[in-house]
Amino acid sequence: MTTGSSSSPGATQNGPPVDHGAHDALDDLLAGRHSDPFHVLGPHVDGTRTWVRALVPNAERVSILVGEDGKEWPLTHIRHGMYSALVDGVAPGQATAYRLRIQWQGAEQVTEDPYAFGALLGDLDLHLISEGRHEDLAECLGSHVMEIDGVRGVRFAVWAPNARRVSVVGDFNSWDGRRHAMRLRHSAGVWEIFVPRLEAGARYKYEIVGAEGNLLPLKADPLARQTEAPPATASIVPDPTPFTWTDQAWMESRGARQAPDAPISVYEVHAGSWLPRDGDDNGECVWRQLAKRLVPYARDLGYTHLELMPIMEHPFGGSWGYQPLGVFAPTARYGSPHDFAAFIDACHAAGLAVLLDWVPAHFPTDTHGLAHFDGTALYEYQDPREGFHPDWNTLIYNLGRTEVRNFMVASGLEWVRRYHIDGLRVDAVASMLYRDYSRKAGEWIPNRHGGRENLEAVEFLRDMNATVHRLCPGAITVAEESTAWPGVSASIEDGGLGFSYKWNMGWMHDSLRYMHVDPVHRRYHHNDMTFGMVYAYSERFILPLSHDEVVHGKGSLLNKMPGDRWQRHANLRAYYGYMWSHPGKKLLFMGGEIAQEREWNHDASLDWPSLDDPLHRGVQKLMRDLNHVYTELPALHRHDHDPSGFEWVIGDDYANSVFAMLRKDGDSLVLAISNFTPVPREDYRIGVPRAGRWLERINTDAGDYGGSGMGNGGARHTDPVAAHGREQSLSVTLPPLATVIFQLEG
Repeated sequence: MTTGSSSSPGATQNGPPVDHGAHDALDDLLAGRHSDPFHVLGPHVDGTRTWVRALVPNAERVSILVGEDGKEWPLTHIRHGMYSALVDGVAPGQATAYRLRIQWQGAEQVTEDPYAFGALLGDLDLHLISEGRHEDLAECLGSHVMEIDGVRGVRFAVWAPNARRVSVVGDFNSWDGRRHAMRLRHSAGVWEIFVPRLEAGARYKYEIVGAEGNLLPLKADPLARQTEAPPATASIVPDPTPFTWTDQAWMESRGARQAPDAPISVYEVHAGSWLPRDGDDNGECVWRQLAKRLVPYARDLGYTHLELMPIMEHPFGGSWGYQPLGVFAPTARYGSPHDFAAFIDACHAAGLAVLLDWVPAHFPTDTHGLAHFDGTALYEYQDPREGFHPDWNTLIYNLGRTEVRNFMVASGLEWVRRYHIDGLRVDAVASMLYRDYSRKAGEWIPNRHGGRENLEAVEFLRDMNATVHRLCPGAITVAEESTAWPGVSASIEDGGLGFSYKWNMGWMHDSLRYMHVDPVHRRYHHNDMTFGMVYAYSERFILPLSHDEVVHGKGSLLNKMPGDRWQRHANLRAYYGYMWSHPGKKLLFMGGEIAQEREWNHDASLDWPSLDDPLHRGVQKLMRDLNHVYTELPALHRHDHDPSGFEWVIGDDYANSVFAMLRKDGDSLVLAISNFTPVPREDYRIGVPRAGRWLERINTDAGDYGGSGMGNGGARHTDPVAAHGREQSLSVTLPPLATVIFQLEG
C-alpha cells in the first residue's frame, strides 16, 4: 500500500495540493447547513484531474481502490473526518470507477462511494409526487433494496421539503448523521441517497435539520414497509423477495363475493387478543398461529369475512391500532410482512375475505413520527383548530395538501394491492367530514364557503374510493360514519362519496337501547326496533356490533341484556336472530359469538373456557347455524338494499313486543318472528303470502342453543284463515325471548 503523501497523485515538491473546496465546505457539512452534500463529496473534476472527497468521521484511515486491479490511493485527512485527494483515472458519473477502503478501529470496510452515484428518482416520479398523483408512491419513496450500476444496495427517499438537511442513519453508519447526508430533489422536496452494499434487515431512521436550523428528534420513515417491534421505533429495510401468492382464483372471484347481493357476515378481530393463552404456539408468530386456528374457526362458524382492527404499526398498544404511525407497515408485534401475507393467503384459501380497518383521519404526536416532520406542520394542519383532535389528542392530516392526500391514498393502495386485502373499513369518517366535529363555537375554522363541511376530506375520500375501485377490481371500501351525511355509499358520479358500504350506527344504537330495556317496558320502546327500516335503503348498510360496544365500561353484549342469567342468554340469542333476519350485511366483534361475559380487554385472551358452559356453547352453535342459513337462503341477503325484498308482516304489536318480517327473493320466502318478552305465545297467527309448508329453520329457543326447547315441531302448514291482509296464515308458537325463522318449502 502506498502511504507517503509525496507519492499521492497530484503531489508537488511542496506536498499534496490543498483541497480548498473541502476546507470551505466542511464546517457547513458538519453543522448541517450545507444544502447539497453531493456538490462537495464524491468525485469532482478539477482541470484534468478529479478530487475525491469522503466525510468519514472516526475512521483511522481512508483510501480508494481504482480500476479492476484495485490500485490504491490514500486520501489525505483534512480534519473532523474529511478526507480528500486529487487523483487520475476517476471521472464523475462512473459510480464503480473506485471503491472506498475505510479502516475503522479493529475493522475494515470496502464499499462504493454513495456520493459517486447520480440522481436516483426520475423526473416523472418527481413530477407525480409534486402533483400528488403518484399511484406507486410506496415503490418510489421509502427504502428499497436494488442494484444500481451493477452495485447492490439500498435506495432511500423521503419527502421533507422544508428541511435544511436530511441524513439516513442506522447501525450501518453508527447512527452518525454526518455520514450519509442526502441529496435534495428540489422540484418535489424529496431527499434521496443510495447506500451501497447495504442489505435488507438494516435498521434506520432519518436525521433531519429542520426549517429553523434545529436538529429534530430522529424520525422513522413515513413509508417504511417494515419496522422494529414496539417500544423500539426504528424502520427496517424490507426484504425485496416477493411473496408467492396462491390466491389467483380468489382474486378473480372476490368481486361477486362482496357484491350488494352477496351474503356478507363479518367477524371482527383484534389479532393480538384472539388467540387462547394456552402456550401452544411452538414459537410461531401470531400471524402463523392465527392462520392455523382463527381461519378454520371463522370458516366453521360460517363467516364470509374477517375484519382486522388496524394492524399498521402503532406505538401504543392501548390504541388498538387506531393511532398508527407506520401506515405502510404491518406491526412487528405479530410477525414479519411475509407472515402477514401468508395469513391473508390462508384466509383466501379457506374462502374468507379480509377487511382491514384503516385510519386516514389522524395520527399520534410521538416525536419519532410525522409530527412536525421537517420542522414544519408538514403532514398536519398548522392551526390547531384544524390540525388537532381534541377527542384523541392526535394530529389531523392536512388532506388539502396534494402530497399528503397522495400519501394516504398510497397507504390504502398498499394494503389492497401488496397484501391482497379485500377491502378497507375507513375509521372515523364522521370526524373527517365535519370541521366542527367535537368542537365548540370558536374552536374551528369554517370552509371557504363559510360552512362546517371539510371539503378537503370529501375530495380525499372520493379520490381514495375511486382509485381503489379503479386499480383493485373486486375490492370494497366501508365507511364507519355515524351522521346523516347523504350519499356515503352512493357513486361519485351521483354526488356520493363512493364507498361500497356504510356501517349502520343508528340501527346499532337503537336496537341495543331496546334490548337493554326490561321486557316489561319494551312496549314503550317498540319503534327503536322498527325505525331503522325508515332509512334502510338510503345507503348500502352493514349492521355492526363492533368492538366499540364492548369497551370503556359499556360491558359485554351479554351484560347489556336484562334479566337473570338464562334470560340474558335468551335475549342475546333472540337479538342475534333478529339481526341476521334484518336487511343489511352483518358484523360481530369476537367474543360476541360465545356470549363473553366480561368486557373486552386487549391485553387478555377471549374467555374461551366459558365454552365449557352449555349456555355459552349454545350461543356459539346458534351463530354457526345463523351464518349458514343466512348464506344458504338468498332471500336473507340478495335484496338487502332493495325495498322489494322486505316487508313488515307485524311491526305494530306493541303490547306483545312481537315483530315479524318477510324477506323475499322471487318465489323464495323467509319469515322471521321475534318475541322479545319472556311470555310464550301459543297459536299466534301470522298472515303469509303463499300457502304451503313453512320449515322452521332457526329457533333461538332450541335446547341445543341453551333454550327451553319450545317450538313448532320443525314446520307449520298454512290455514285458509285471513290475517294481516293475507288469505293464508300460520298458527305458530312463539317461544319466550326468541326469534323463529321459517322458510317456505319448495
